Amino acid sequence: PAGSTSAQNASFCAPAEPGIGATPDNLTPESIMIPRTLFSSDHETFRATVRKFLENEAVPHHEEWEQTGVVPKEVWLKAGEQGFLCPMVSEEYGGIGADFLYSVVIGEEVSRLGLTGIGWGLHTEIVAPYIEHNGSEVLKQKYLPKMVTGEMIGAIAMTEPGAGSDLQGVKTSAVKEGDHYILNGSKTFITNGQNADIVIVVAKTDPTKGAKGISLFVVETDSEGFEKGTNLKKVGMKAQDTSELFFQDVKVPAENLLGEEGMGFIYLMQELPQERLGIAIGGLAMAEAALEHTINYVKERKAFGKPVAAFQNTQFKIAEMHTKLEVARAYVDRCLELHLKKELDIPTAAAAKYYITDLQCEVIDECVQLHGGYGYMWEYPVARMFADSRVQRIYGGTNEIMKTIIAKAVLAD
Repeated sequence: PAGSTSAQNASFCAPAEPGIGATPDNLTPESIMIPRTLFSSDHETFRATVRKFLENEAVPHHEEWEQTGVVPKEVWLKAGEQGFLCPMVSEEYGGIGADFLYSVVIGEEVSRLGLTGIGWGLHTEIVAPYIEHNGSEVLKQKYLPKMVTGEMIGAIAMTEPGAGSDLQGVKTSAVKEGDHYILNGSKTFITNGQNADIVIVVAKTDPTKGAKGISLFVVETDSEGFEKGTNLKKVGMKAQDTSELFFQDVKVPAENLLGEEGMGFIYLMQELPQERLGIAIGGLAMAEAALEHTINYVKERKAFGKPVAAFQNTQFKIAEMHTKLEVARAYVDRCLELHLKKELDIPTAAAAKYYITDLQCEVIDECVQLHGGYGYMWEYPVARMFADSRVQRIYGGTNEIMKTIIAKAVLAD
């Protein structure tokens, strides 16, 4: 925060009276946080607008969405009206050409409020960039403006029942026949699967070439032979529609090929660092929110006649979590700086994804413990966060795959 000054920090570090460990009365949790320098006043004004929208349009309804397993499309349209969808898309395709930090602001606010049902991040930061970076002018003009307004919702179909993080192992096929490709196969665990109007499908156009035989297609979900499976029931993220998708002789126009045939794996590798950074950003924001909820709780909750916050174990746990999150924040913000300069590489993004999501689960688990029995009650934010956070270590590439990527880079000759 801007109010954090060197004088305050100096007084915090100086010996205090009375007794070791005493702190000045004017210190607050916010005043000892390392100031963030990435965001301008325009970003922060935008943040306030996003937060107000979410508090009014999403928070009161999220429990209902958890019951139905889907966020109504009307909410997407309202978000589109406010400019919350695909802000990075160029003006010529209906966006505002904003920098990535505007998407970061949206992702952080969604995560802090625990609104895991809202699949804007995948739509905005993954699907739209694939189309804008690799699609033809026809595809950009056809799909991006409607993605900006929320009239079209996007998904990406990578994972298959027999192929998760191993993208080279996909079995879905796309065979060229005249001016169409014939698509056959199935996908699973697809975010926005029920709501989606268009899906980027990862398919094999040449099974004999391994990674070089993978291509990407934009497929409209009302195509004949395209079937959405049931909305999958998950441990967490209950408001997020997640589906199986089936393709039986789906005719995909050849013009819906993204980029060049056989270049799909390369395109995936180019976009995955942003996806993995986005996962880290959301995970860190949620962990920070969980800690804030827990600090408030232990100050109010009493045990043995005094606040839980008065116990040394509580104080040590809070101190540990605060410090770990501050260190993590410095790393993630540095990754953001690199990404804004187009210098974020695959191993660095993998490190952010694995480390932050591991930390997210560690911190939120500790927050549940400090809440006691109430931390296991669904009505408490930390309980929802506990359930929602676990999948972060799986999607976007499992954390084991992230470590493999890092090890290869570190050990390379």
